[in-house]
Amino acid sequence: MPKIKTHKATVKRFKKTKTGKIIVRKSGQGHFNSRESGNTTRQKRRDITMSKTLYKTIRSLTPYA
Repeated sequence: MPKIKTHKATVKRFKKTKTGKIIVRKSGQGHFNSRESGNTTRQKRRDITMSKTLYKTIRSLTPYA
């Protein structure tokens, strides 16, 4: 059976933890952050866990990651 190609954009955006959860960086962090409140800026520093509904799709795009 041939190897499956990894979707490189997905690998760059998502990370799998040891327990199998998928971590993604919170959106809206690129620029224009100076106008945000301190509370919002602090919340944007955290990574968030993806929902289980998208897990199967992301897993199929990253078979070896």
